[in-house]
Amino acid sequence: VQLQASGGGLVQAGGSLTLSCAASGSIFSIEVMGWHRQAPGKQRELVALISDGDTNYAGSVKGRFTISRDNAKNTVYLQMNGLKPEDTAVYYCNIRGIGRPLRTFNSWGQGTLVTVSS
Repeated sequence: VQLQASGGGLVQAGGSLTLSCAASGSIFSIEVMGWHRQAPGKQRELVALISDGDTNYAGSVKGRFTISRDNAKNTVYLQMNGLKPEDTAVYYCNIRGIGRPLRTFNSWGQGTLVTVSS
């Protein structure tokens, strides 16, 4: 299963961006979709997860970011509002599920850069 992420870019502090990540390939079902990020010199960290309607967010983005999914399109979105310079990072999507033939997959997107200027 391959993931294609898009939507990153340069934005001023307080601005908004929406990231999207589409999965393609032989998919039987998707269990969890999520976004992680890695800032320069830091470890990759979880930003948000969504599974069967349940969502979880890192404390630093709660109330500003919204994760959603379109099951028909096998796509996960991350709406980011009120962006701060500390949100600057490469954002990676991650999707886990079951492929065809029936076996689990854990795929990562290629990363999309979000830069927030002060």
